[in-house]
Amino acid sequence: MAATEATPGEETLRRPELHPLWHTLHGRLSSGRPVTRVRLGPLDDAQREALADLLGLDRLPDPRPSLPMARLEEAVTELSGRTVREVVTALVGPLGDRARDRRRQEDERTELWSWLADHDTVRAQPALADWAASCRAAGLVGGSAQRTRTLLDDALKVLAELPGRAEPLPVFAARVLNGHTHALDDGTPLSTLVLRALATLYDTTPPQSAAERRALWTRAGVADDDLSSTVLAAGLRPAGGGLLARMARLCAEAGQATSLTLAHIRNPGDLTLSAAATPVIHIVENPSILALALHRFGPDCPPLVCTSGWPNSAAIQLLRLLVDRGAALRYHGDFDGEGIRIAAYVLDKTAAQPWRMTAGDYRAAVTLNPLGPGVGRITGAPWDDTLTEAMAAHGTAVAEELVADVLLEDLAHGPG
Repeated sequence: MAATEATPGEETLRRPELHPLWHTLHGRLSSGRPVTRVRLGPLDDAQREALADLLGLDRLPDPRPSLPMARLEEAVTELSGRTVREVVTALVGPLGDRARDRRRQEDERTELWSWLADHDTVRAQPALADWAASCRAAGLVGGSAQRTRTLLDDALKVLAELPGRAEPLPVFAARVLNGHTHALDDGTPLSTLVLRALATLYDTTPPQSAAERRALWTRAGVADDDLSSTVLAAGLRPAGGGLLARMARLCAEAGQATSLTLAHIRNPGDLTLSAAATPVIHIVENPSILALALHRFGPDCPPLVCTSGWPNSAAIQLLRLLVDRGAALRYHGDFDGEGIRIAAYVLDKTAAQPWRMTAGDYRAAVTLNPLGPGVGRITGAPWDDTLTEAMAAHGTAVAEELVADVLLEDLAHGPG
């Protein structure tokens, strides 16, 4: 039908020799920026003739012409009654907007890194802020903000579940990551990301060998076993006929510490705490404080749990068990960079509250040893924004043993 036949003007626009013009215009117009001139070339003689016909020139243009957009609009409209944009879209395809796309991608990246920095897990353990910064410096995974966020979200799920429950790595992965047994296999992007976070948290170098990676997972309570993961406790007198309750009572009555394995804690049996009032259980970082308390109080030692540095699976699971049975937890540790990271970890993983861990407590304690060792790498203390500022200002670490007398006096005067 006549209606489907191309007009002479349309035939001119569709000449093969004009393809370079339309493709060049498509690229320029898809930039999202104003276009006032377009440069072509190099053009052969046939392409120069076609361009001269389009523009109504009386001579051939240069092989590399620079054409005003206004002149192109005038010629195209006269031939077809359409704009240059309409013709380019019809002949080449839909126009893009690369400037808009870049703005959108930048907004997506900004939102992604803000989300990571403000994530509850990162805020609760400020040491992970360095890890978040390293993730940002590494850039997007595969150039995609969505793919990167999915990977980071999985990593944060894993970190929130640590320390583990002495499960093999595939079992842990399946439980935390919706059945994806191999998601944390050695060498996977997610495994690498989580191990980098753990290295940042523990202030160690990222693992390089398979043995170092296994050791880091074990330190985080994954692939640990029920017997080698232990925690020291004293003064615990739970009621009940289960093995854990009986062991704890026997040791407390003898004025001795008890070493509980993860196996004991995972199978506590019948165990209850006093119903008369909320029992307060104090937590210390160093075994020497536990020993001093037993020496002073003997069989009357108040309830104490010792993390022995970074808490393992047994320590965290025992503290969670005690909270489930109605206990309130109070934590104290060293005033140095690692001690603050350990404290933040314990407070995040359990319901513990800080015990004499404020900036004021540090300033009072640092006078006891003003020439002590340096504080090391300092990260934030979520419970007291001014604590790490005070530590940075003094630059001196205070070991828990230096304030042992103060801690023991607190224990002597009852819960608090």
